[in-house]
Amino acid sequence: MTAGMGRPQKRVLGALAVAASWSLVFAGVAQPAAAAEVQSKQWYLSAMQAEEMWKVTTGEGIKIAVIDSGVNAATPSLQGQTLKGFDATGAEGDENDDYSGHGTTMAELIAGTGKGGGIKGLAPGVKIIPMRIGSSEFQKEHSSNVHDWADAIRAAADSDAKIISMSFGSPYSTQRERDAAKYAESKGKLFFAPVGNDAKGRNRDEYPAAYPQVVGVASADRKGKVAEYSQDGNTVDVAAPGKEIPRWCDNSFQSYCDGDGGTSSATAIASASAALVWSANPDWTANQVLNVLFDTASRDWKKGDRSAYLGHGLIRPAMNILKGKGDPGDPDISPLTEERTNGSPASPSASASQQPTRNEKADEAVAAGDGRAASDDGAPVSLILGGIAVVAVLGGVVFAVVRRRGSA
Repeated sequence: MTAGMGRPQKRVLGALAVAASWSLVFAGVAQPAAAAEVQSKQWYLSAMQAEEMWKVTTGEGIKIAVIDSGVNAATPSLQGQTLKGFDATGAEGDENDDYSGHGTTMAELIAGTGKGGGIKGLAPGVKIIPMRIGSSEFQKEHSSNVHDWADAIRAAADSDAKIISMSFGSPYSTQRERDAAKYAESKGKLFFAPVGNDAKGRNRDEYPAAYPQVVGVASADRKGKVAEYSQDGNTVDVAAPGKEIPRWCDNSFQSYCDGDGGTSSATAIASASAALVWSANPDWTANQVLNVLFDTASRDWKKGDRSAYLGHGLIRPAMNILKGKGDPGDPDISPLTEERTNGSPASPSASASQQPTRNEKADEAVAAGDGRAASDDGAPVSLILGGIAVVAVLGGVVFAVVRRRGSA
């Protein structure tokens, strides 16, 4: 990768810092009764205070373009939740023909109603615009469009969606995709993508997460620590729940499987978090929504610095929705690039959010946290939920990056 392909450099803390907690008032919050077994495994809903947020907003009025393997709109949890989308593959079928089950899982994590015992989305008031693209395996088996990723991003940018959620990644970049990401920003979209699940391997930058205009999402566990597989580096902007997240087993849609949702699921949950904040603040721009998500993220390091593992910290939409916290900053300046997104040059003092520039020299690694979670004022807060189970990662799950491209 050439230097110009990825993100501009920024002050990055090289430590596996333990972020504070999913919420400042988490201690003592009881898990709501689960209507179905799969929902009882969605531990992050109580950790993120979903039930309380839903009394304020469920994400109504927000549409999210899900760029993935397709979205099966007929599952009980997604009935009535999807709109007309776009099939960028050019292969047989359409955007509602999910060839792996991956895209449907992502859509349910965002906007599922939970009906029929299905996955309950973090933002069940959101409507999904499905955009189908191909994985390496899909392209081998079908005659399909080689520019499907870029074409889907551009189609999402031209759609009514405010947010783009793309739980796919590749270590390869193309000019067409870079241009599409820039185009999405110019259209006022908020674009989330996974940083990848190969931390124990080559840990290469993944695209589209590594594009400067895209929010790179890492995966965190119940305790607020980065998942061992979640890639680290300059592409990580924020972390969301990704460990022990249920998923559709395959494209037969007969049952859900245990396993690890990976940075794919984390991306969907981050996108849903943004939808909740945007729904509660409909006059904000994408820049302001993202500024608030960064500003209210839970962390135990200096505000404005960025961990190479957790980015600005653990995403916490409840801090804005329930407490009204978070500085939206300048509506026209991106917190990712510190540049104006409306085409005019930015002045050094234009952004009220005071985000650091990305061209500062990266820090040396700092000491890792001691395994506890601490609130913003330094007080430890327990993040332990009853019934924590060790769930084995199933072999051959679709979240692994395969060859050139794949879901993350």
